[in-house]
Amino acid sequence: MQAWSHACKKAKQGIGFVPTMGNLHDGHLALVDKAKVLADKVVVSIYVNPTQFGENEDFDKYPRTEQQDMERLEQKNVAVVFMPDTDEMYPPNKKIDFIPVPDFARELEGAARPEHFRGVATIVKKLFDAVLPEHAIFGEKDFQQCLVVKNMVLEYALDVEIHTAPIVRDADGLAKSSRNQYLTAEQRLQAPALYQSLLTARQQILEGKLDYSEIESQAIEFISKESFDVDYFTIRDATTLGQPGTHNRVILTAARLGIPRLLDNLRVD
Repeated sequence: MQAWSHACKKAKQGIGFVPTMGNLHDGHLALVDKAKVLADKVVVSIYVNPTQFGENEDFDKYPRTEQQDMERLEQKNVAVVFMPDTDEMYPPNKKIDFIPVPDFARELEGAARPEHFRGVATIVKKLFDAVLPEHAIFGEKDFQQCLVVKNMVLEYALDVEIHTAPIVRDADGLAKSSRNQYLTAEQRLQAPALYQSLLTARQQILEGKLDYSEIESQAIEFISKESFDVDYFTIRDATTLGQPGTHNRVILTAARLGIPRLLDNLRVD
């Protein structure tokens, strides 16, 4: 991988990189499309990273559809699909040197999944070191993850520009996710309520009729009535994830509907 990347750099060809865990859907392919605009060559990695899964999470059951993924990426004329094995990413008999994460990574997703973001930051750094891209593209559905990666790039002065791409949704608003396939037919009909709660909250914020805590409480009540088990629904500053002001705000939510835990977010401004 590194030899190929060095050859591209010698030929003055820029590399755009899309890291994934496979089981690709239209959201992933939208990232590939953006990478093709930014760079001469596109690399997509497929690696289900064990260190970002906690105990009793779905690492073993995470859908692996490598042949289907390869066919979809071939249709997109991706230059390289990088599929390392775990011994390459985490050498055996060696303690893992985890990348430390900022304080904001311990809230929201970090509170629900305490080891998640250190695993994300660590594997992304390893993948960057392997692929040596000029550009890397991440989906905004994992909003907090995007901020963690940007922080890591800044902290380690990495020579890669981070780009984000908008959430890709089904026609009824549900954000595309590999975990949506775990929804039953009935749950799939209920699932768009999560996005509806974000739209309602944004409208209430823009109208300025309620304070943030009241908007959050009403949204949680609405989602819960749709059979969701809500982890959080919160309005935050979109840059720091701190307390929101009157601009640059984002609404973030995570809730479980049956087996899958669904994430979504919506920028206010």
